[in-house]
Amino acid sequence: MTIKLLAVGKTDDKDLQKLIDHYFKRLKHYCKFEIELIPDIKKSKKMDEQLQKQKEGELILAKTQASDILVLLDENGKNFSSVGFSNWLQKQMNTGMKQLIFVIGGPYGFSEEVYQRANQKISLSKMTFSHQMVRLFFTEQLYRAFTILKNEPYHHQ
Repeated sequence: MTIKLLAVGKTDDKDLQKLIDHYFKRLKHYCKFEIELIPDIKKSKKMDEQLQKQKEGELILAKTQASDILVLLDENGKNFSSVGFSNWLQKQMNTGMKQLIFVIGGPYGFSEEVYQRANQKISLSKMTFSHQMVRLFFTEQLYRAFTILKNEPYHHQ
């Protein structure tokens, strides 16, 4: 199974990118993990928030196949503890699916079409974080989930 993180926009903070790369490299020991970026759509006077979400949504959906499990990282999604997330991840891997895609949307969230296509929504927190920080938090939590599943000494309870 491939796990992919699909994110709108790039990370322009070099220090933050180093941390993301750190966990990205660690994840290679557990699974095939990819990060794919969708270019930012710059808001202009002619483009309102709804149109921007729609255009980003089209780009997101173009990166998915019908057989993919699509999980939105969304503030209104299901909350998990780290152990709970690792258990959920194991269940997903047990299904035999080819690709599990997690999506970080643009600054205004997701289009209605993306919400309709999604199989699930997961929240990392009730707080709001920058999209760049969410990449780091998610990548670290994915790594943590695999260490929990392998009973390795990274996570403490």
